[in-house]
Amino acid sequence: MNVGKTLFAQVMEFVPWTSFARIVDRYSGNAGVRRMNCAEQFRVMAFAQLTWRESLRDIEVTLGANSNKLYAMGLRHEVHRSTLADANDLRNWRMWADLSALLIRRARKLYHDEDLGLDLTNTVYALDATTIDLCLSLFDWAPFRSTKAAVKMHTLLDLRGSIPAFIHISNGKMHEVNVLDLLVIEAGAFYVMDRGYLDFDRLYSLHQAGAFFVTRAKRGMDARRVYSAATDRATGVICDQAIALNGFYVSKDYPEHLRRIRFKDPTSGKTLVFLTNNTTLPALTIAALYKNRWQVELFFKWIKQHLRIKKFLGTSENAVKTQIWCAVSTYVLIAIVKKELQLDASLYTLLQILSVSVFEKTELSRALQPDQLVPESPIRADQLNLFSF
Repeated sequence: MNVGKTLFAQVMEFVPWTSFARIVDRYSGNAGVRRMNCAEQFRVMAFAQLTWRESLRDIEVTLGANSNKLYAMGLRHEVHRSTLADANDLRNWRMWADLSALLIRRARKLYHDEDLGLDLTNTVYALDATTIDLCLSLFDWAPFRSTKAAVKMHTLLDLRGSIPAFIHISNGKMHEVNVLDLLVIEAGAFYVMDRGYLDFDRLYSLHQAGAFFVTRAKRGMDARRVYSAATDRATGVICDQAIALNGFYVSKDYPEHLRRIRFKDPTSGKTLVFLTNNTTLPALTIAALYKNRWQVELFFKWIKQHLRIKKFLGTSENAVKTQIWCAVSTYVLIAIVKKELQLDASLYTLLQILSVSVFEKTELSRALQPDQLVPESPIRADQLNLFSF
């Protein structure tokens, strides 16, 4: 790594620019562009994410104050807020979605061997959605309620490394369960979901594709017990049953047996009822899989706190999706840097360091290591004291 480069320039070296150029050509992203091409646009948006800029003027003033460093960042001209606003409004947001997909594939390969804490070699996904509130008068293209606008970020999170494997951005009215129709199901993988995704027709399609699901049963679900396996209640497992669904329509939606596990959480004392189509894993492993679903909740909380997706730089649908996809790309890019450089620090720590030192010229791996105390050299007994009298 060239120590003469700024930290920001060194981070940008992890972007596959050749592949990104092919993506830009696919959408004619640089057609008619005179000042800020797509590569420069991403650099500016990534800079805004890393340094917590919250407005177009904020970005313009900050970069203008460091105009002598713009060329080292990969920017040929000074950045004007009108140029950036036009780029976000007019250039196809799908370019940034494809860039995110490219980075996600690379990150998932790096984190493939991460330990889940479970005796499983299968890929485990957690599926959930989060709502990003918007002002209805400014974002009228994303209606949610009578007085409110919103977009939903549907995310399929690979729990090995907490890398999003699939993201779909919709308006607030799209129900979470509909995203199951958009997924490319991976045979042998586990899909962990909450009760909002309990649609037996869609779950049966997932079952037929050779995948496993773990979800929670809704209260009052009409089903009959077919078989009960022996359980040890001391472990918290109250019952482990094979069940068949009652009802004319629901039994046609899912005509095979399901596995129902009733588990009492020893910590909270709450009783949970899980449904799964996996019949071989121990009941405690199924409960542990569902517990790991909270990683997707932590992922949403993390990106809302540490990435700029609450305040938007534009009000059009294209500008909002551009900003969200650039934020996701930045998150995955830092995850790649962490793994490639074998850093022990958390993503939070890496972002905190970069937020205040993007213009520093030092080796990236050294700058991103957590502070370590340097022990003082002991004074030798035979060392003379210059000021002794």
